[in-house]
Amino acid sequence: MKKIYFASDFHLGAPTFEASQKRELKILRWLRSIEHNAEAIFLVGDIFDFWFEYKTVVPKGAIRLLGKLAELSDRGIEIHFFVGNHDIWMFDYFPKELGIQVHHQPLQIELKGKQFFIAHGDGLGPNDYGYKRLKKIFTNRLCQWLFRWFHPDLGIRLANYSSSSSRSAQKEPEYFLGLDKEWLLLYANYKLKQLPQTDFFIFGHRHLPLDILLDNQQSRYLNLGEWFGYCTYVEFDGQNLELKAFENLSFDLATAKH
Repeated sequence: MKKIYFASDFHLGAPTFEASQKRELKILRWLRSIEHNAEAIFLVGDIFDFWFEYKTVVPKGAIRLLGKLAELSDRGIEIHFFVGNHDIWMFDYFPKELGIQVHHQPLQIELKGKQFFIAHGDGLGPNDYGYKRLKKIFTNRLCQWLFRWFHPDLGIRLANYSSSSSRSAQKEPEYFLGLDKEWLLLYANYKLKQLPQTDFFIFGHRHLPLDILLDNQQSRYLNLGEWFGYCTYVEFDGQNLELKAFENLSFDLATAKH
């Protein structure tokens, strides 16, 4: 039976070249393990710790992952890429070169008869007004045009420094905050009132694997975790949707449920 897979927050490029390449090789092992039965793969943001496309230049690195994604796309596996807060400047390179759909906004989609709401998660939910204002600047076309006038060596160096500083300053708590404080959970319950037929809300960004029943006691909110330590992903076969970990025997699914 063909399956659909979801993963996020690889943050390739961080914190060092060596650590990133080791993580990239692990991600490739995961892709090889699922390619025989993958119908679609959803990469839900922050796949890169930084990404900016100049008209003729893209950042170095992650060439093994890019090659594998191109191969899977050429074989007919549908791949969706959601921009996150670290790879927000993704434009037409993936669609043109790799045949991968890029999403800049949350996506409502039916998959195997179930209704999904999928988004990276940055800037959603209550509070975090400072980042929401900053995101408007980052997505402003004039600001993007002005940034392109930096030489790529300088522009990418500045952006990598900014990305590293942002990650250090905004490190997410590595523990469950509670049903009344997890902002993406609150957002999912809010959206459920508008979209009551939604079965699954899938997010990244939080870096903590979570699988929680929403207020209607039927729909579920899932956070995909990250690949620095958890190496978690979601698998859906049309009937069952399950949070799993790759090459991480210490991960206990029960800890993700609250």
